[in-house]
Amino acid sequence: MNDNQRRLASKGIPMSKKLLRIIGKTNAEFRLIGEGDKVLVGLSGGKDSLALVHAMKHVQKHAPFNFEFEACTIKYGMPNEHYEFLTKHCEEYGIKHTVFGTNIFDVSQNAIRENSSFCSYFSRMRRGALYSFAEEGNFTKVALGHHFDDTVESFFMNMFYNGSMRALAPIYKTSRGFHLIRPLIQVRERQLRDFAEENKLQIIGDEACPAMLKDVKMPHARASTKEWLAGLERENKDIFKMFRASFKHIHDDTFLDPERWNRDDIEEEE
Repeated sequence: MNDNQRRLASKGIPMSKKLLRIIGKTNAEFRLIGEGDKVLVGLSGGKDSLALVHAMKHVQKHAPFNFEFEACTIKYGMPNEHYEFLTKHCEEYGIKHTVFGTNIFDVSQNAIRENSSFCSYFSRMRRGALYSFAEEGNFTKVALGHHFDDTVESFFMNMFYNGSMRALAPIYKTSRGFHLIRPLIQVRERQLRDFAEENKLQIIGDEACPAMLKDVKMPHARASTKEWLAGLERENKDIFKMFRASFKHIHDDTFLDPERWNRDDIEEEE
């Protein structure tokens, strides 16, 4: 590492105080990262995961506890897949980075039918590979870059398409024994987009998705849900503030689930 790289590694990329405040509050509220943790960050190269690795760098520098983290990019094994610039970027900022090679793309040739939507398939396979790397490295936490827009979209997608009320948890224990955490879960997507644009970060977009190389039906549920939510926000600029408040004030005993209320302890509705 040369002198310029050491300077970048120590200084880091500037992040807004508001963004760091939200991330810090989320970490304190849900106790995502603590003393002695070893955290693996899934780095796809998109704006969200790039913001996450730099947020982790800031937290590591200023938190009153010690922890270590490194980044991992899952390589699908498809043609023309290059992540050298990500490795170089992480090296410049003193972030340990590994590109973990897999044969996910080859396996998908026989696992997926033509004209079917299979983004969820690649997502599951990528998550499984990341988990395997985390197990091999004895990590205590795996961090993903989901933001607040993601969890709102997932909530309504589950309601509209799956008939369930479910969002994205800030932290949960996986079947592999370690915890999955989402440090950006209370951050708006536009804040992460602004971070990437202001710092002129090179990012990977949809062109890195294996689905782009297949004759498949592209998923419409998330895109249509995102568009619907954008329309709601244009009509009411505070709608996501209401979503945030709603996610923290859940009256689950008012729904049609017999396991969530006690017949002898029902209060009259106001």
